[in-house]
Formats: sequence, structure tokens, C-alpha cells
Amino acid sequence: MTVTVLGLETSCDETAAAVVTSDGDVLSDVVRSQVAIHAPYGGVVPEVAARDHAVALPEIVTRALASANRELRDVDGIAVTNRPGLAGALLVGLLTAKGLAWGAGKPLIGVDHLVGHLLAVFLRREGATPPPAFPFVALLVSGGHTAIYRVDGSRLDDIQELGATRDDAAGEAFDKVAKLLGLGYPGGPVVDRLAARGIASRAPVTLPRPMAGRAGFEMSFSGIKSAVARHVERNGVPEGDALEDLCAAFQETVVEVLVSKTLGATKAEGLGRIVLGGGVAANRGLRKRMTEAAATRGIEVFIPPLASCTDNAAMIAYTGALSLARGETSPLDLTPSTKTALLRVTRKGGGRR
Repeated sequence: MTVTVLGLETSCDETAAAVVTSDGDVLSDVVRSQVAIHAPYGGVVPEVAARDHAVALPEIVTRALASANRELRDVDGIAVTNRPGLAGALLVGLLTAKGLAWGAGKPLIGVDHLVGHLLAVFLRREGATPPPAFPFVALLVSGGHTAIYRVDGSRLDDIQELGATRDDAAGEAFDKVAKLLGLGYPGGPVVDRLAARGIASRAPVTLPRPMAGRAGFEMSFSGIKSAVARHVERNGVPEGDALEDLCAAFQETVVEVLVSKTLGATKAEGLGRIVLGGGVAANRGLRKRMTEAAATRGIEVFIPPLASCTDNAAMIAYTGALSLARGETSPLDLTPSTKTALLRVTRKGGGRR
């Protein structure tokens, strides 16, 4: 039976609502970004994010329902991101979802944000290609999370972490390097654009590839960022071609780590399908390198449209709809959490394991 769900997403700095079916049909998807609000601070300010969610969310929900030509009574349930994310931001979305569910007599479904990203490839929206079959290896790479998973299905216990970053997420490293280079926030897209015009081999600094030759699928990106910081401290911020070359070298280094670790995990699992998810999956260098490297090994790569890569409520609504179709719901005393429900195998920090 197909069910239709209203989904809410407020885990970080996007206020979003969407109406999606358990078949993956996106009936509406409304996203309001807070980038302009946080840009003066060079990053997301949790209290500012939560307050803006509280102001914006009622209108975003109204727009999502209207765009889907639905009223609240027409949906079968209310899905909401309840983990992981910023505590205050999550709380705004969760309290709103509880109020809507209680008032309309609809079931509430809590959704793990990371599971949403891993299943976003199944959303049927403009520009989407046919999705993969299970199982597949997924690289989830964003500003807050970077990990490789084996995905055998849509349930929590169908998803196994194979390796993750010990320190900075890849997207976080992009933003920090962009800040060091005076490129503004968010920095990832700017670095990507400059890197496309640069030549990595011409860069004035050699960047390390942490853990590149080590067995296993754990990653580290703080050392790459630190190498850029030391170079800037000694030589100042480069300009012109030198800036483009440095961005190209940084991006190439990060991308090579992500690609090599993901391909290694895919080989170890004996699978032939890779899915990219998360905001950094929009990076042109990563998409190109992963696709090319996988093709030489006979591996298919599935990359969702940009709207499904960045934070959105459609992936939350879809994941919630699958849960509801299985008869799985959440109690009204559901609480937010800053940690994912997915089992972690990678311990943060350096040192021997």
C-alpha cells in the first residue's frame, strides 16, 4: 500500500518541508536556506539557526502542503528529523511535527538524517536517474558527516558503517580551508569553482594524504587542512593562478582519499554499485573522479540530483513513508539526539586502534 507523508527537516541550517509517497514520488519539496544569516559568522551559529527555524517553519509547511495540493488531513503521517543534528534546531522541527501529528490525529515518524541521505537516491524527481538495487556501497559526504556504508535495505539494521572520518568531515575541511583563504561561507562551492580552473601539480605546497596507504576504510582530513593553514601562515593568502592551483591541489587530495577508500570498500564487500549522498556529492571534482575510477573497474555509480544531495525534507518524508508503510511509528514523547542511531565502528581522534 502506498502512503503519503509530510516530512520536516531542521537538523542544521535549512528549514524544509516536503510531501512524498512511499513510492518515492516527490509531490512537493520546499527548502529555505539560512546561508545569508550565518555567512557573517563564517559558519552556522546553533542558537541563530534554531530561532530562524521557529520563525520560518510554519510558512514552509503551509507552502509544502499547498504545492502538493494537499491538506494536513490528506497525508497519512508526519515524519521529522530527530537525529543527528544541532539540538536546538532539531527540537524546533520535532515540536512542530508533534503538534501537527497530535492535532490532526496522524502518526509521528522520527527519521535519522543520515538514513535520509542514504535513501535520497530513490526519490523520483526531475533529473533523477533509475535508482540502484540493494545492496550497494554508499559514500555519505557532507559538512557534518563523512562515512562509507554498506546498504542492504531501508531499515536501520540494514545499514552497516564500513569506515568514517576520525576527525573533520570532508565538507567541514572545505569550509575551513575556504575561510583560511578568505573565500567566504559556505566555502565548498567556491573552492570547487576555483579548483576547476587550477592545476594541482602547480600548487606551491605538497599536501599529505592521511591514512591513504593504511588498510581499512577510516579517513582523516584535519591534516590536509592544517597543511594549508601552515602554508598560508608562512606565505600569506595566494592570489590569481596560485589561489586556483592551491584549491585544485586541496580538492584533488580530498577527492582521491574519498574515491580510493570507497572503491576499496566496494571491492572488499564484493559489490558493483556505489551511491554518493550528502552535500559534498554536488562537488564536480568528486563526481567526475568517482565516476571515471569506478568505470575502469566495472562499477556503477549513482548520484542523485543536486536537490537530493543537499539537506532537504523530501528524503525525510520518503524514509518516514517507508517506515510507516511497514507499520513503524514513533511515540509522541520522542526526543531529539545529536548522534545518529547508526552503529559507528570508527572512533574519533588519532592514535593506535
